[in-house]
Amino acid sequence: PVVGSVEHQPLFIQQASTHPPSAFKLSRTFPIRRKMNFDYDENNRNLSATGYQNSHPEILEGGPTNGTVNILSHASHVSHEGEHHNDFGNGDIPVSKSTKIFAICAALNSCNLGFDIGVNTSAGQLLQDANSLGLSNTQLEIFNGSLNFFAALGAIAASAISDRYGRRRGFIVAAIGFIIGVLLMAFAQTYSFLMFGRVFVGLGVGFGLAIDPIYIAEISPAKHRGRLVTWSEIATNVGILLGFASGLVFDQVEPDSAWRLMFTIGTIMPVTLIILVLCVMPESPRWLVKEGREAEAQDVLSHVYPQGYNTSAVVNDIKDAITRERAAEQAVGWGVILSPSPGFKRMLLVGIGSAIAQQIVGIDAVQYFMMYIIERTGIESRTTQSIVLIFLGLLKLAVIFIAGNLFDSRGRRPLIFMSLIGMSISCFLIAITFVMEDGTVLGIIALAIYLSFFSLGMGPGAWLIPSEVFSTTIRAKAMSLATFANRVTATIVTSTFLTVADSISFEGYFSMLGVVCLLVLLYFYLYLPETKGRSLEDMSVYFAEITGDTAILEAEKRLHGEVGGAPSQGTLA
Repeated sequence: PVVGSVEHQPLFIQQASTHPPSAFKLSRTFPIRRKMNFDYDENNRNLSATGYQNSHPEILEGGPTNGTVNILSHASHVSHEGEHHNDFGNGDIPVSKSTKIFAICAALNSCNLGFDIGVNTSAGQLLQDANSLGLSNTQLEIFNGSLNFFAALGAIAASAISDRYGRRRGFIVAAIGFIIGVLLMAFAQTYSFLMFGRVFVGLGVGFGLAIDPIYIAEISPAKHRGRLVTWSEIATNVGILLGFASGLVFDQVEPDSAWRLMFTIGTIMPVTLIILVLCVMPESPRWLVKEGREAEAQDVLSHVYPQGYNTSAVVNDIKDAITRERAAEQAVGWGVILSPSPGFKRMLLVGIGSAIAQQIVGIDAVQYFMMYIIERTGIESRTTQSIVLIFLGLLKLAVIFIAGNLFDSRGRRPLIFMSLIGMSISCFLIAITFVMEDGTVLGIIALAIYLSFFSLGMGPGAWLIPSEVFSTTIRAKAMSLATFANRVTATIVTSTFLTVADSISFEGYFSMLGVVCLLVLLYFYLYLPETKGRSLEDMSVYFAEITGDTAILEAEKRLHGEVGGAPSQGTLA
């Protein structure tokens, strides 16, 4: 039983007190607007605007004649679009200048991974030069793929650091690891020493990848979170482009010196990031609230939202979400990730699944060995290959900018689906070029299509989705697992690219990738819900509604039964 007046109970308890069980079911989407009533319309799969107003005047603002349901105190259980439970997405909240600056600073961290991909695309062949280290194909595969393995380990460690010491310190640890690693590689005289430096680079990249999208998501208004989180993917592509360009800049330099110089300039971005973290970036407001530093969190949020915005409501919503999710975690035991309830299980399937999917479609392997693919299409000049790489990098970057806006206006599902369909078609086209006598033009066009459609959805979306679907109490740990899974998958795919392609032929390899893209499409169709416009604190309730997770719903009921006000004489069974 729940003690308290109808007026102070969560919305679903109010309805249950006056309607038979068959009259109310939880909707999968629950779109809600301010001026409406709460009778459930089975035909429209929504909450209708008739009946409830006349029968329940006691919870209307201004009485029965006003006609506005007092959502501010009654809708906290029901998920909806908006910045917090008292906001229903009606207002236009601009992106503040401070938010843009914070997001750009954080996104710079992703440039490190992008630069490593771009620079090694060009440096790979130089490392195999007989006058340099003379790496074999197997050694080069291990070198490229090992970054992802060590990044997976860095991602696992990231949650412990960022949860205990904050997101800002996490960025610093990531940058220091990257700096140490690239300097060790630049001065390596043996393959063993080169791999030793690779360990530090991988740890830094993995650490940063796990923190970057979380930080941006946590300092972004829900209305613009999709666009801002994609800035991380934009930064990755800027880094890739810079890495491609370094190959052209040092094109005329002797091979053994060229790759060393290319690695060394990779220290510029992490040094810049450390300066920005110390001088510009604030701590995540979500982390501050979790640590009990609510005044500091409210100060950060005052820079994120427009002047005069009710940031106290956002802080209270974060506190409620943390309380609710901890209660749900206790309901299923300490192993909420290892033995998840249905709501948390769906979060993990969606978040970690999207991270794995991004790499299983072959993007890192294609990018690291793009020089080999271009060479197979018939282009042999090192300068021409570099020019083609820069063209493809610019195209990929341009599409990312378009995708950033579309994720918030069109939603996550449509772009992910469109991305995978386009990638599948392009993979089959690439396969065709390898059996043609002269497939140079078609090969470059097909590569351009593959990279463009990846950047349209799977690139930014695969990090946007996990950054927002995980609830606050498991976000850092689950994001670390997602990054770990992403990097392990990338390790396997990248470390076996040349071996598998030589074994089954390049046309066979890309035909296989085309089929994989279609299987990933089916997975997302079955499991990915639309999360556009929802606040981070709303996700646990939203996934509970989707899955019927009583652990989370009961936690919500207990939470708002306690905070709703002093209990009255009424008792609801």
